[in-house]
Amino acid sequence: MIRSEFWVVLTLGLALVGVRNRALGDEGMWLFNNPPKEYLKKTYGFEPDQAWLDHVQKSSVRFNSGGSGSFVSPDGLVMTNHHVAADAIQKLSNQENNYLRDGFHARTRSEEKKCVDLELNVLQSIEDVTAAVNAAVKPGMSPEQANAARRGVTAEIEKASLEKTGLRSDVVTLYNGAQYHLYRYKKYTDVRLVFAPEQQIAFFGGDPDNFEYPRYDLDFTFFRVYENDKPVKLEHYLKWSKNGAAENELVFVSGHPGRTSRLNTVAELEYLRDTAFPFLMQRLYRMETNLKVFSDRNSENARRAKDELFGIQNSRKARDGGLAGLLDPALMARKRAQEQKIRDAVKSNPELADVVDAWDRIEAATKKQLEMNRPYAMLEMGAGFNSIYFKIGRTLLRANAEKGKPNGERLREFRDSGLESLEQELFSAEPIYPDLEIVKLSDALTHLASELGTNSPVVQAVLNGKSPRLRAAELVTATKLGSIDIRKKLYAASSDELAAAKEPFVELARLIDEESRALRKKYESEIDEVKRQANSQIAKARYAVEGDRVYPDATFTLRLAFGTVNGFEENGKKVPYVTNFAGLYEHSNEHQGQPPYDLPKRWLDRKDKLDLKVPFNFVCTADIIGGNSGSPVINRNAEVVGLIFDGNIQSLVLDFSYDDVQARAVSVHSAGMIEALKKIYEADELVQELLGTSK
Repeated sequence: MIRSEFWVVLTLGLALVGVRNRALGDEGMWLFNNPPKEYLKKTYGFEPDQAWLDHVQKSSVRFNSGGSGSFVSPDGLVMTNHHVAADAIQKLSNQENNYLRDGFHARTRSEEKKCVDLELNVLQSIEDVTAAVNAAVKPGMSPEQANAARRGVTAEIEKASLEKTGLRSDVVTLYNGAQYHLYRYKKYTDVRLVFAPEQQIAFFGGDPDNFEYPRYDLDFTFFRVYENDKPVKLEHYLKWSKNGAAENELVFVSGHPGRTSRLNTVAELEYLRDTAFPFLMQRLYRMETNLKVFSDRNSENARRAKDELFGIQNSRKARDGGLAGLLDPALMARKRAQEQKIRDAVKSNPELADVVDAWDRIEAATKKQLEMNRPYAMLEMGAGFNSIYFKIGRTLLRANAEKGKPNGERLREFRDSGLESLEQELFSAEPIYPDLEIVKLSDALTHLASELGTNSPVVQAVLNGKSPRLRAAELVTATKLGSIDIRKKLYAASSDELAAAKEPFVELARLIDEESRALRKKYESEIDEVKRQANSQIAKARYAVEGDRVYPDATFTLRLAFGTVNGFEENGKKVPYVTNFAGLYEHSNEHQGQPPYDLPKRWLDRKDKLDLKVPFNFVCTADIIGGNSGSPVINRNAEVVGLIFDGNIQSLVLDFSYDDVQARAVSVHSAGMIEALKKIYEADELVQELLGTSK
């Protein structure tokens, strides 16, 4: 493995501490500028060179809505999951054209539908800026001063990079604060929908399968990226494999895992187990129930709420599995043993004397986090104001205050480097449904009152003497933020003009802004910054004890994972590595074709056209997590053999600890995608483009 300069420096003087190989098997979400080359060469006889890495990196795509994708043709065709694309598909749908339910197919370029506010990012380069960031934090600074200094220098780095390259530039925190890398992205905002199957086949088996082992899902969608009203012409894209994934084959996953907590201390894990996860689960359950009741009223309500409801249910599934892992005494015992080993090594090494109390400092910060959790979530994170209108109103209020400040002093989301993306989202033509917003906001205000108490001055000011339901209806009925022109006018307004407009949701945001900002400032300086400094020190010890196969926790930045295509055992039975089309129909028949095991009509009508032996889904041991959805699965030749869309129930503990005994990533097989496109959807032009046989 290639070590960065940072890690080489850390090893000096630490040779007295024993080294062992930390990663288990094919564990790891690896940085593209620090892949495990030696391990791959030793274990699999394959060493990706720089040209291979650059090609895969620039063929990989990040969706701003959350998820991954890849370029799969020289004409800007992008492949991702249907559930990653669902937000964009929903925004293109209406009462007459329900593309989520019925699917979509543009047979010509002119029929491709431009998405409302979708932004795709393609990583162009990575630069280690750790030294520059750390140099801004001077000895003796308080946590608040250190946080301000760090925020200022990262803003300067991002702005300078943006002005120099024209690329979106983000400073990313790695190893819980031990490293800082500058990621530069090519940004695309003209993205058009090309093809999507019916949601019923993309999410076949619904929650019953989703919460165990989804294995018959055609979870794919295709977009096309345009520039200057023409499809982009690409040098880097992934070609299609002739045969697709085979059993025992080495495969790679290039995607953007959202977040893991594998480097967290035991105190932090206990906080997640005992406080954060239960609180979030409670919120997800009430949001899910609320949207289900709304959806059950009529079919149009169901259409409007479907994508948001699916997202909530998917989040609940992930948290269910994560909490189950944290409640596993064996997992927590392993975490305690691993931590104790590092702490013992630190105590025995005089050169690490400054690290001894790092765990205690994190524990103290975590206790403050426990005290702040509810008010911070309800106010600053917006849990008490669940509405698109509130999000817009707060953005307008804060943009008005932040844009006049020096770039380095602004809240992160209002820095120059991110303003274009913020404005695209703010001025989105996304349809907003007032009746749905009333339902969501009413429930959120009820939650706010129950968490902070009805006697809270903030709650009393927010409700203004009304019930949550009446207050929500009053606000939504009076707002004008559904108009993009109004949003643009208020965004450009002076402070006096914005106040004079008396926009209800701007004023609602104003009511809580002082307290919310104070909470954020305290959280960032007394919790985040304290943990960042302590974790940076712990990283030294962890590296010394565990060796150089150390990768950072996921940060929704591009990572490379790898593994083999293999089945697993469950309850004494072998689960094959692959399913096929025949199994899909058998699975439906076993449930008499009743929802959620009903097949779309065209799948019933065209069954006889299919080769039922063609692979449908498959599993592999690659290390993935939420955010990897839509990631391409490729072989040694960087050819597409599949498309990640989920994991089995055993994989949900991967947030905290890797396991390759039963945990598996689940993918759509490349051969299955082609078979469905040809035989079910008759999308010959799309098949030709994917296979590179277009005329």
